Amino acid sequence: MAEETRATTVASSEGVASAERGERVERTERRPSRGGPGGAGGREGGARKFFRRKKVCKFCVEKIEAINYKDVRLLQQFVAESGKIVPRRLTGVCTPHQRRLSSAIKQARNIALLPFAGRA
Repeated sequence: MAEETRATTVASSEGVASAERGERVERTERRPSRGGPGGAGGREGGARKFFRRKKVCKFCVEKIEAINYKDVRLLQQFVAESGKIVPRRLTGVCTPHQRRLSSAIKQARNIALLPFAGRA
């Protein structure tokens, strides 16, 4: 046992010395998995924690043809509390509808139906 601790002490002191010289130290021991994003999370078999559902465009699903700048309730769903337009990857809106949505939000801001910025 004493020999093992001496060996690890010598190895760790050598690692510090080589790290100071700019050399890379290889670690042989691996830390146990903590169940990061999509990881097991402590469960056996490697089963996923959750299933992320594919986002679909709200306007395509509900067959909304035109996005009206006067429809403030609809537009508020796509504006963050800070006043920023929420990106496509978070809302799931398709590209053509995102373009129309952003122009409608900008029109609504210009006539003071929506705020340019949120609370400071």
